[in-house]
Amino acid sequence: MIDTLSLYNSDTTDPYENLAREEYLTFHAELGECILFLWQNAHTVVIGRNQNCWKECRVSELEADGGRLARRLSGGGAVYHDLGNVNFTFCTHKKNADVQKQLAVIVDAVASFGLDARRTGRNDVTVDGRKFSGNAFFDSGGYYYHHGTLLLNVDMARMSRFLNPSTAKLHSNGVASVRSRVVNLASLCPEITVSSMKEAMVRSFSGIYGLPVAAFDESRFDAAEIARLRDRLASREWKYGRNIPFTNRLAGRFAWGEVELALKVNRGIVEEALLSSDAMEAEWFDQAGVWLAGCPYEAGALCNVLERGMEERGVPEEVRENLCAMVREQM
Repeated sequence: MIDTLSLYNSDTTDPYENLAREEYLTFHAELGECILFLWQNAHTVVIGRNQNCWKECRVSELEADGGRLARRLSGGGAVYHDLGNVNFTFCTHKKNADVQKQLAVIVDAVASFGLDARRTGRNDVTVDGRKFSGNAFFDSGGYYYHHGTLLLNVDMARMSRFLNPSTAKLHSNGVASVRSRVVNLASLCPEITVSSMKEAMVRSFSGIYGLPVAAFDESRFDAAEIARLRDRLASREWKYGRNIPFTNRLAGRFAWGEVELALKVNRGIVEEALLSSDAMEAEWFDQAGVWLAGCPYEAGALCNVLERGMEERGVPEEVRENLCAMVREQM
């Protein structure tokens, strides 16, 4: 049961620092506490935990333009952040998580400006069918966060320039480009600014939970630990992941997300493997490369290994069946 509401409003636009603070807040939320973390990143593409950055983002172009690539702990797809975007995170214990209530905070905040927001699809919040908020989730060891974006006045030209979604993903949404399926809230209501939206989020946070909101006590931060987390999140290994010289590629798109299995095969044996996905559940596939190393390059053998690993991870049967059907059909 939530009995304490805390607010932390970040004072930095460094994506690695913000993601480090987010991780720290998540694993240090007290029992019965829900922390609302409000933050902004300058000129950044943030990808999901299991995504292939080179497919989702024009990385070289982004970095040449002074932008930064970041990878988060949660699953889901790539998003573009600039100072026309406000990010939110609800940090709490898993047993106190309530997605409907958390989303109600967003919907209520937007409604205070006279706009009718609605949850659609896997993880989007829209106005008039156009997305202004994408959401993702993470939990580990009983700790949990739900975070997302609020597009207020984002540079849509830059968003389209640096994000590189698959054609299949766009077709599944019935649109032709990134820009055509998103909307800036300020274009619908000029009263919406970064400061006014943050204020509305705090009011709605208090109103939906029926509790007062207190400022997060920054003395609870461990600066050395946050610095360590930032170093990991800013490292090349974490940001870019492995870029294996694959010889075989299998790919598919399903109701739960898009997936690509890249394999380096030598003499009929899988030497390296990388399973990339925008599935919301980050833990489903993060060990697939370990599972498949040394496996014979045969559909039955690959499916047996994947099935066993995913079942141990609690992956739903439908997802397991979809992935194994993709392997069998494309080999």
